[in-house]
Parts: sequence; structure tokens; C-alpha cells
Amino acid sequence: MLLRRNTKIDLIARVPLFRSCSKKELGEIAGLADELDLEQGRTLISEGERGREFFVLVDGTVKVTKNGRKVRELGPGDWFGEIALISDVPRTATVVSTSPVRLLVVTDRAFQQLLQRTPSIAAKVLATLGERLGATSL
Repeated sequence: MLLRRNTKIDLIARVPLFRSCSKKELGEIAGLADELDLEQGRTLISEGERGREFFVLVDGTVKVTKNGRKVRELGPGDWFGEIALISDVPRTATVVSTSPVRLLVVTDRAFQQLLQRTPSIAAKVLATLGERLGATSL
């Protein structure tokens, strides 16, 4: 069963990277999101590999490991991989499904094209990143 547009928007709105976006802008981001159903035991991202997509967990659970050690479990409404949308850096953790999962997936390519078409989203995402980096710098 496909998610309704408003449900996608609500899930995307929870992601801190998009917190400054208007409902219309969130709708544009949500419009990029494909729905994906996967089985338990599927590796969604691998530590050290280049990231090409961002995920929002709709249903199910995943385990996050770093250097082979469990860091946390994520469940419905959680997200991971958002830095791949804006930066070409290696993944910092591995994420494996611990149950069947339903996900929203946004690719870096689709997101970059959206930023080119909609500078207001790009400005808000950059401002949010600047705030996050400012909070951790001297």
C-alpha cells in the first residue's frame, strides 16, 4: 500500500536537515522519495562506502553498527544517510534491517537536481548545516 503524500511530508519534516523548509518545500522533497520494501537482514548502507541515498524508516527496525559494534537501533520515523544528499563522504556506519522494513528513499542525484531548481531549499539546508557545524566548532 502506497503512502499518502501528507504521510511522506510528515516523515520528511522530522529530519533536522529539513526543519526550516516550508510545507510546500517539504512536499517537493517528499515527491522525490520512492517507497521500498525490503526483507530482514538486508544491508542498507555500509561503513566506508560512498553514500548515494537517504532513508526514512516507515515500518520495521534496523541496527546501526560502527566498527562492528552496535551503536543503536532505529524504528519507524527514524532516518539515516542524510549527509549523502549534500556531501560526497564515506558512510560512517553500517545499517542492516532487523525485520522486514518499508522505507522512503531519496537519491543524492534527485536531491541535487531539486536544489538547482529550488534555491530556497538549498539556502535553508545550508543554513541548517551551518548551525550544526557552528555548534560543534570553536
